[in-house]
Amino acid sequence: MLAPTHSKPDTCDNVVHLTGILDVRTVGDVRQTLNELIDTSDGDVIVDLEEVDAVDATGLGLLVATHRRTQSLGRQLVLWHPMPSVVRILAVTRLHRVLNVERTPLPMTA
Repeated sequence: MLAPTHSKPDTCDNVVHLTGILDVRTVGDVRQTLNELIDTSDGDVIVDLEEVDAVDATGLGLLVATHRRTQSLGRQLVLWHPMPSVVRILAVTRLHRVLNVERTPLPMTA
């Protein structure tokens, strides 16, 4: 089960930490979390995928829609440290060419 949480680190970027599977059953909660974060904050949006095991077509659609929305606002969506299984899905669908994927872990914050 996916449990979206979000935090605001010391930078101007906003981080949404996801766990589990991003699929048709969980995408509604994640969409709501991302939209609220975009509506109530400034700066780029970082989705931490370090603990996401898999993403289905619905989850990919949400990531693309969020990418487009942040771009239209002059901001950026960053997919941070996806697991190898998620990297493979992004590569097979060629979304790694469209979405900003950072494969290094998030820095530790105090």
